[in-house]
Amino acid sequence: MSSIAFETPWDRAFAEARAAALRGEAPIGACLVKGGQILASAGNRTLEDRDPTAHAEMLVIRDAARKMGDERLTGCDLYVTLEPCAMCAGAISHARLRRLYYAAEDEKGGAVENGPRFFSQKTCHHRPDVYGGIRASEAATILRDFFRSRR
Repeated sequence: MSSIAFETPWDRAFAEARAAALRGEAPIGACLVKGGQILASAGNRTLEDRDPTAHAEMLVIRDAARKMGDERLTGCDLYVTLEPCAMCAGAISHARLRRLYYAAEDEKGGAVENGPRFFSQKTCHHRPDVYGGIRASEAATILRDFFRSRR
């Protein structure tokens, strides 16, 4: 009996993070899923695209919205290797994502559990269900190794 390995959204997000590191980008990856199907995945491309908004989360939201033909990504779930920043949290809210799963917390730039706690603000129109700390040590190791090698 053969066993078939299925790629999970987390596997894809971490593969995107590692690929971003190999390109010299901050090693952050994201994967957007609907109904068990991966719609989009990406790693950070801010340097490559010369675009400060080319965070992994923004890239997958844009790609999935194009594919679905809708700016509302209702019923979609986002998996990301690092706690989203305020810009990405805003995009997650505007896209009406159902769930956000993230790995490592970002004490300096995060905006979900740290910093402005975007989804807790009265001005936030949509709050996804949030699940943090999943595979956090793996994500933290990738980030730490990347930044240690650049010092």
